[in-house]
Amino acid sequence: MDVGTARIGVASCDPDGILATPVETIKVTDGDPGWASELRRLAELVEEYDAVGVVVGLPTSLKGRETASTAMARSFATALTAGAPDLPVDLVDERLTTVTASSALHGAGRNTRKQRDVIDQAAAVVLLQAWIDSRHARR
Repeated sequence: MDVGTARIGVASCDPDGILATPVETIKVTDGDPGWASELRRLAELVEEYDAVGVVVGLPTSLKGRETASTAMARSFATALTAGAPDLPVDLVDERLTTVTASSALHGAGRNTRKQRDVIDQAAAVVLLQAWIDSRHARR
């Protein structure tokens, strides 16, 4: 998941853990304490896709320092873990995933200014695919 202040991009992978694909973009509800509506939708997606774990992007500065966005992502991951304690949650460095996703979409002829939802899903795909690839490289 690519967690932002306005949207959460969601991706999934095949059962063999080889290929990440976009799922949807969840709108973040202002004034929703504890991510309640977003977590309800994610619970539905976890069930629908038979998810065995969740990867949450951890945005840091280019120098690897934590930012306000980092704290928000950690807060989201904590809320997710509290709501689904049996579901493993991995926090993964997401530096430049949105830039990579936006460049790929632009290269494919997509107008990224008008398609923020698509960018968030694509960023989630980039993030999940990097996580998948790193796990395969360790084997």
